[in-house]
Amino acid sequence: MEQSQELSLRQSVEKLLEANKLDRVTLEKLSDEELMLLFQRDVRLAFDILVQRYQNPLMNYIFRFTGNREDAADLLQDAFIRVYSKKHLYKTIARFSTWVYTIAGNLARSELRRGHRKYLTPIDRKWNDGEEYSIPLPDRDPLPDRSADKNIVFERIQDALVQIPETFRDAVVLRDIQELSYEEIAEITGMPIGTVKSRINRGRQQLKEILKDLYE
Repeated sequence: MEQSQELSLRQSVEKLLEANKLDRVTLEKLSDEELMLLFQRDVRLAFDILVQRYQNPLMNYIFRFTGNREDAADLLQDAFIRVYSKKHLYKTIARFSTWVYTIAGNLARSELRRGHRKYLTPIDRKWNDGEEYSIPLPDRDPLPDRSADKNIVFERIQDALVQIPETFRDAVVLRDIQELSYEEIAEITGMPIGTVKSRINRGRQQLKEILKDLYE
């Protein structure tokens, strides 16, 4: 993000703080980056709105990547807790979406390396100021994209995803399911754009081979 854009964001946030216009209707119109700047100023409603915006997309991403719904729900909790407790580390030079997907992706990759959950992060806990805060849980209904896949196709696609290498799977999920740009995926994964494109293409080819009967 350019310095002029960052300055504009900070000025916008300062005006809201000065005018004390911090109601939900006003905040829901703000960008993710403006909300994060407000959250850094201890406006917790800004955090609630960010959770509302990203809960389902992140849950879908983590589930598609790990293939385990229970682990995905736990990791989603962990991701939002990281956002909450590490808010001071966020810099507006990065888009919030890139930052939060990077957090979620790193947690998911660590989970796959471990192979199983070693702990469960408490949903309710006390923060440094002594206040209890509860991260909203995702519901147990089908994932947003599953309602459209009312038959075995959804399960076949998910089974195929977990069969391809992790590096290909991550790139394919971010591009074809989360619909992120190549640039965003490069930032999230820390890979050059050329590598991102290569892994997406190779992942797609492997998925096509596994699911070839669906396309015949």
